[in-house]
Amino acid sequence: MTRRLSSPRGLATLALPAIVLVVLPVVAIVWRTPWSGFWESISSDASRTALWLSLRTSLVTTALALVFGTPLAWMLAHSRFRGRSLLRALCILPMVLPPVVGGVALLFAFGRRGLVGGLLDDWFGIQLAFSETAAVMAQFFVAAPFFVVVMEAAFEQLDPRLVGTARTFGAGPWQALLRVTLPLVAPSLAAGLVLTWARALGEFGATITFAGNTAGRTQTIPLAVYSALESGGDSALALSMLMVGVSVIVLVALRGRWVGALRRSDA
Repeated sequence: MTRRLSSPRGLATLALPAIVLVVLPVVAIVWRTPWSGFWESISSDASRTALWLSLRTSLVTTALALVFGTPLAWMLAHSRFRGRSLLRALCILPMVLPPVVGGVALLFAFGRRGLVGGLLDDWFGIQLAFSETAAVMAQFFVAAPFFVVVMEAAFEQLDPRLVGTARTFGAGPWQALLRVTLPLVAPSLAAGLVLTWARALGEFGATITFAGNTAGRTQTIPLAVYSALESGGDSALALSMLMVGVSVIVLVALRGRWVGALRRSDA
């Protein structure tokens, strides 16, 4: 039985400002939300368009993170090559980089005059910036590193003898990955996907910089909140409350995964 440590006197008093600073703004949104017109605000044409665009782009981003982030996480966890530490640092850099700076980086890489975007425009007439594709790219740039970090940690904790046993009994590399490795890291995989989706859904800075804020085309829910706040409408509060609700659901889902993982590690 684990004994609880006693807290020093006055510690709760020092923690109070942090609690107020974090909790009070959320309470303020709940308090000021115009509940009588809540459904009308979130079901307007502009809100529904932004909502479906956000869901579509965030789900595509999450799928791309699964397809491309899983092998990257495996490589970072188990491969040994020169420049591995540098590659890891570059892959997780967007986690600490200001999102607006990430949008600028995407613009100068894939914009019309960017390193790659200029070639795509000149050779094929393809323009990525300020499109729905740009919104997906911005979300992937910001959110995918979270999935990679979660999965790299899961792969590092995996007992390599289990995969080796599967290979001994005739399983090929892909069979071992799909039938042994991924089922063993399924809780971390689910948590990483949920976290990536939530981060993509709430992305703002890189999206508005690289994809723009065009209603019906690149205006996701966070951008719709920003536009509604500028116009002074109640829909900003309603949409903010909707995002708070989604965030709470995500936190509850992730907490279940974390607690389950801790219990399994203690067993």
